[in-house]
Amino acid sequence: MNGDLRHDAAGLRIADVRFGHSRPGDVIGFASPTPAISWRVAEAPDGWRQAAAQIAVIRDGRETVTDLAGVDSVFVDWPVDPLISKASAAVRVRVAGSDGRWSDWSDPATVECGPLNKADWSGRPISPTPTVKRADPAPVMVRRFTVGPDADDARLHITAGGVYVVYLDGRRIGHDELAPGWTEYGKRICAFSYDITDLLTPGEHEIAVILGNGWYRGQLTWGCRTNVYGDDLWLLADLDWHDRSGSHTVATDDQWHWRSSGILSNDLYDGQITDTRLPLLGDDADPANDVTVYPMPEAAIVPAEIPPARIIDTIPGQKIIVTPSGKTVVDFGQNVSGWVRMTVRGAKAGDRLILRHAEVMEHGELGVRPLRNAKAIDEFILNGEAEQIVEPQLTQHGFRYVQVDFDGEPAIGIRPEDLVACVVSADMDQLADFECSDPDVNRLFLNARWSAVDNFLTVPTDCPQRDERLGWTGDIAVFAPTAVSLLDAGGFLSSWLVDMAADQGADGGIPVVIPDVLDGPKLTCGWGDACVLVPWAVYRATGDATVLKRFLPMMSRFIDGVDALTHGTHRWEGGFQFGDWLDPDAPPEDPGKSKADSDVVATAYFAHSTRIVAESYAIVGDIESARRYRALADNIADAYRAEYVTANGRILSDSVTVYAQAIMWDLLATDAQRDGAGARLADLVRIGAFHISTGFLGTPLVCPALVKAGHADLAMRMLLQRGCPSWLYPVSMGATTIWERWDSMMPDGSINPGEMTSFNHYALGAVAHWLLEGVAGIESLAPAWRRVRISPIIADAVAAGMDHAKAVQRTPYGELSVSWRIGQGTGLGERSATIDITVPVGVTAQVVLPDGRTEDLDHGRHTLTATVPAGRGSIDTVRDLLDDADLFAELCEWVRRADLIAYSHGNVDSAIAKGAAASLNEPVEEIIEIVSGRGYMPQADKAADVARAFVAERLGH
Repeated sequence: MNGDLRHDAAGLRIADVRFGHSRPGDVIGFASPTPAISWRVAEAPDGWRQAAAQIAVIRDGRETVTDLAGVDSVFVDWPVDPLISKASAAVRVRVAGSDGRWSDWSDPATVECGPLNKADWSGRPISPTPTVKRADPAPVMVRRFTVGPDADDARLHITAGGVYVVYLDGRRIGHDELAPGWTEYGKRICAFSYDITDLLTPGEHEIAVILGNGWYRGQLTWGCRTNVYGDDLWLLADLDWHDRSGSHTVATDDQWHWRSSGILSNDLYDGQITDTRLPLLGDDADPANDVTVYPMPEAAIVPAEIPPARIIDTIPGQKIIVTPSGKTVVDFGQNVSGWVRMTVRGAKAGDRLILRHAEVMEHGELGVRPLRNAKAIDEFILNGEAEQIVEPQLTQHGFRYVQVDFDGEPAIGIRPEDLVACVVSADMDQLADFECSDPDVNRLFLNARWSAVDNFLTVPTDCPQRDERLGWTGDIAVFAPTAVSLLDAGGFLSSWLVDMAADQGADGGIPVVIPDVLDGPKLTCGWGDACVLVPWAVYRATGDATVLKRFLPMMSRFIDGVDALTHGTHRWEGGFQFGDWLDPDAPPEDPGKSKADSDVVATAYFAHSTRIVAESYAIVGDIESARRYRALADNIADAYRAEYVTANGRILSDSVTVYAQAIMWDLLATDAQRDGAGARLADLVRIGAFHISTGFLGTPLVCPALVKAGHADLAMRMLLQRGCPSWLYPVSMGATTIWERWDSMMPDGSINPGEMTSFNHYALGAVAHWLLEGVAGIESLAPAWRRVRISPIIADAVAAGMDHAKAVQRTPYGELSVSWRIGQGTGLGERSATIDITVPVGVTAQVVLPDGRTEDLDHGRHTLTATVPAGRGSIDTVRDLLDDADLFAELCEWVRRADLIAYSHGNVDSAIAKGAAASLNEPVEEIIEIVSGRGYMPQADKAADVARAFVAERLGH
């Protein structure tokens, strides 16, 4: 160490030393021998910036200190020799500013690798003999062993073909659920490691592991495929410890045995049947059955990168519903993923408790049609105890409502709190909060977060309830920036990307679901672009450049594949595309029939993803590749404009999605094109009556594109629209998660007639990212939020009726928060705004105030004030009338009350706005002709009188 260092810890404190994407603190079973190190400066004097750091690594009792210069504190490279399998090291950090004064050392954090290679395992896979079939009771793999005094450093490393639940002497080990999770089992299987030192007392012990079907051989896809990865369940485990007599290992081998559990059947889609009269772990008095020892699988067996699935929350039942048919249903008040834990009282031995799960009620009964082939039923044969607690372990459901039956009859006398919904999800920290003066918008934000939580179990699935639950690439491609803002999902998504890279086709194509259990790789826009967009989102949120280094071969191979497909035109045309999936104007039976031309959409994606690949290569230092892909991106954009864009910015298919893509992804070359596209986007939103008109691909882009084009007021109008289709329509219908379709439930309470209807699908909830970035104004300008722009659209939010908003974004550097509130107005219509901002150490913020002033902020708490300009002026044109939310709503109400035949079906606002499409620039009096259909509609004279009276009374014209 440098001998002249000055030590002065005053005002500096280091916290949250972490390894890779793991939570801060100690980690067991790490997946890499060279863990990246991050830390957070929790306290520092005003104006302080990190100028140097020291990382001390303690291994085998020796400490090595590495000196670093600069500001880096996020994903810093491992500074010493790599670790080996099952080895550990302790790490502590300290930092100094430009004055050379050092902080105290952080508390040490320990990282310990799991078995990094198959050769590091002592055990071999074992399977029950004779074979236990999929429909048979779940087997329990059992081994007895003896431990001497002073046992220490006891570790259990474990994985399975199937899912496992492990016990030692009847006590559950760990809190992980449905482990080892779902990966591309033919290529990669994850293993988990547990510290069981406290459980190894001297004497005899029994380890018992329940094996379930899980994804390995349970039902998958709407075809209900079974045994996709194998016919036989298997277990692989190493239990290592030291005691007075030396080092010991109990590994899976032919010394193990098996017996049947009390779980009679189990399936992720259908549910679990449990006979609680039988011991859960089987009867140890039963004859011991032999096992078959298998060779190691061809797939890699690696320590899990993904955070384990766990019960992250519990929600008691909120109320009892007695249905019209007399059924008893418990409402939990929240749509969740997981299962139910129930306390049963007074049942007789042999009574059957049946729990049926569903997301919604329809016409007063449990709405099970959207589940399709998934039964979603858990059944318990009760043991007759006065009070008994039951819950499954080898299944998973998506539900808000549970129907409770005893022996086929409705349950009587149960209390709502007798049932608890166990929320099961990958164990990730929540990173963002949002709150404003509109309760429905607050609920929308929560719905998006809930849908992410419910679908991030082990892969990012589309839905958690029906016979699907697949890792659809298109859903996460559009949602990834939102996901990594809401949740600490970097490790979760990086793990999933490993399987995506493994499943990529020779032509660069990406399967539409990962793991690939459908029909192989495809070159499809949006869905395939996930291989570019998801790594990029993870990098931008976390600052982990290794995710780019790791996946750039996949990213560039996809771009090269699409480029080859275009045969030199640089336009991605023809072939199968999902397109702007679930456009609200698409018929229920044809969700891919969107207004946006699929060739225009695909070519825009091609340009956008190619630009990201170029930037990624520049970040990792490959300048030549960056230059090549940058030139390709320019050529694609040129081809896009030449084929699809007019000189004044009109774009082929003239739909909201294509304009939003072009604006957000900088595909337009001239001011005339940019201004024209922005104006046309705004007018399409107007003539759509501020309803949603986009599907999966366009929806996340619309509000940001409107703001970028200078129409933030229209973005707020869209956000606050409550008619269907809109973001708030589901909220008005009681939704607690994001729906798959804008109208998954119809206004009359019936379920959408389409075969594909989910009430927990996160893709359309990507607007939550804009709530943080637009309404609250927190925009990331650099990876890991190192630089941010704070520019809330206060004036437009106030004009739309909001008076405050607050957002918190937890970054790798600490908590960043923005809160704005409107104060008293002036005689000129202006109002004052107070903006409170907290910037963590290591982050700098540029603030753009509503009055146009800018300020640069360092870390600390700051309060700023600004004048909010007055709202809209006079109403002179039809466009002005549509832009005034209150007046347009009044006009629609006048027309609705007139009981006109032409307006008796559908949304009045949509009909009037659509009729105004060609007249937006006309004087406001033209609304009389628009409302009356220019005389070509029933009761035209009456309609004209209504509109004329409105213009005279409300507009003074």
